[in-house]
Amino acid sequence: MDVAVVGGGQAGLTVGYYLRRAGLSFAIFDAGGGPGGAWRHGWDSLTAFSPALYSSLPGWIMPGGIEKYPSRDETVEYLSRYEERYALPMHRAARIEEVRREGDGLALRIGAVRVRARAVVSATGTWSAPRVPDYPGREEFRGEQLHSSRYRSPEPFAAKRVLVVGGGNSGAQIIAEVSKVADAIWVTLEEPEFLPDDVDGRILFERASARYAASQRGEKAEGPTLPWATS
Repeated sequence: MDVAVVGGGQAGLTVGYYLRRAGLSFAIFDAGGGPGGAWRHGWDSLTAFSPALYSSLPGWIMPGGIEKYPSRDETVEYLSRYEERYALPMHRAARIEEVRREGDGLALRIGAVRVRARAVVSATGTWSAPRVPDYPGREEFRGEQLHSSRYRSPEPFAAKRVLVVGGGNSGAQIIAEVSKVADAIWVTLEEPEFLPDDVDGRILFERASARYAASQRGEKAEGPTLPWATS
């Protein structure tokens, strides 16, 4: 085949869409047991950062328009229907264990199976390999330790003392939920920076698109790099 795509989430489906348009032979190999990529493992209340219109993959608009922020399950449903719509050649429960150069191409090993391709696209995410820092005393702690990739809902933490570590989106959203049912503390390396309520992925997309268009014209984009920054 021409191209082997490793990963069947949003990135893998997008690559598959354009490979189909280009008329190349390809296959998508995904280690998961069903469609949706990392969205299958998101917590119960997780929603997209951008409205449905701005969360769409190429070729097919996600239902919901400009106001709807798709939930986890709605996003998984959309991704499932997307791969069906474009008849993408998906191979599930196929974990790529090795990629090596072989002759004028590449060879991929999936257990006892070997697949050859002219090129390989890595479209894997980070969910299957979460980073858990090694801090002193971690193995001596008798309580529950949970990475955000395994978090589902705040109910199991009700009436407990909880420490949430990390100032990213996951940490912010989890502390917002857990603090309602538990004695929760949030620890970050730096003071968190919160965006105004009206700034979401749509605004960031429009700002980035405007700056890119200006650079293509050889112009300097006007205004701040980010919509909440000051000159």
